[in-house]
Amino acid sequence: MRTIVVTNMAAAPEAPGRGIFVRDQVAALRRLGADVTLTEFAPGDYAQAVRRLRGLARREGPFDLVHAHFGLTAFPALAIPARARVLTVHGTDVRHPRTGRLTRLVARRMDLVAAVSHDLGVDLAGPAPRGTPLPSLGRRGLPTAVLPCGVAVDRFRPIPRAEARARLGLPPDEPCVLFPADPGRTGKRFDLAQEAVDGARLHTLGTVDPADVPLWMNAASVVVLPSDAEGFGLAVLEALACDVPVITTPVGIHPQALQGVAGALCAPYERDRWRRAIAAALAQPDPRVDGRSVVAPWSADRMAERVHDAWRALLPDAG
Repeated sequence: MRTIVVTNMAAAPEAPGRGIFVRDQVAALRRLGADVTLTEFAPGDYAQAVRRLRGLARREGPFDLVHAHFGLTAFPALAIPARARVLTVHGTDVRHPRTGRLTRLVARRMDLVAAVSHDLGVDLAGPAPRGTPLPSLGRRGLPTAVLPCGVAVDRFRPIPRAEARARLGLPPDEPCVLFPADPGRTGKRFDLAQEAVDGARLHTLGTVDPADVPLWMNAASVVVLPSDAEGFGLAVLEALACDVPVITTPVGIHPQALQGVAGALCAPYERDRWRRAIAAALAQPDPRVDGRSVVAPWSADRMAERVHDAWRALLPDAG
């Protein structure tokens, strides 16, 4: 099966980590032996993307399947002839008023629509009781699938905190709190994180090189993310893969991932409660949680297997 993955989340100097989860998934699919071509373009660059994709299809086609990541990406991806079409939605492409309407429109042209979480699939396709199959969506009437990208557990792993801080040039004993997102993304609520840390130094990941993100996770005594909403919640899983304590809101995958993890907090934002939880982490010389085993079911390799199975279900004769 020849597959092309298309995404509008190409990295840029001001956003070096953008779309890395899609690249991680493609790498995991290739480890499975899948024949996958990846093409990325910048957000909003749709007219040029159509021209690029048409040229690519002429040069490198035919493709059996095209898999678009993010709702608006599916429009230019229609320029690629294929036997089957898949769309994965990630969050704002469903929940933003204007983008959501466009995503629902193009979803009807897909053979399979996947969401990165059950709750996001419900938001996209309509209400369904938890634990039951999601409503049908797409031209074949197939159920909406839940296909997250997953955690690159080879990169996100425990590193001695002193080593991580030394490599980043951070003071070895200074309290360190990490906000694992770009503070300019308002829905991540950097303002609440600032309020919760109560004077401790708060680091962010806005323009951090992706290769250094695992170091920042391990350098932190605690990761704090008071998001209003999450399509999935990959940053929290990445912190857990490093065995780093997390304090976050019950959105996306957070409640499921953090259930029963001692030393972590998944609760609605309450300033005083969050301050106490942060202070408890900062009071320990080397706070760690048992998070890596929790993350295993959501590894990039495990999630790639699910994606590959979905592709083969659509085109069982394509190998």
